Amino acid sequence: MTFERTYKVKNNNELVIKLPDSFRSSKRVRVIVEVIDEERKSKIDYLKRAVEDPLFLSDIQEVEDDFQYSDKETL
Repeated sequence: MTFERTYKVKNNNELVIKLPDSFRSSKRVRVIVEVIDEERKSKIDYLKRAVEDPLFLSDIQEVEDDFQYSDKETL
């Protein structure tokens, strides 16, 4: 079972993690602390918004149409 969430670190440099009820029976969990690259995060946010962008979606469709036959070719 995996639980992933992003937290803001408080001024005292402590982090308290409240686990979901589904972890209640667990005796051990693995915690990995990773610094978030804010630049990378903003790029990911742009990508998430792109799935709702009509121009982006039409570009993707055009590429799919261009390669529809070549994808079926065997090497």
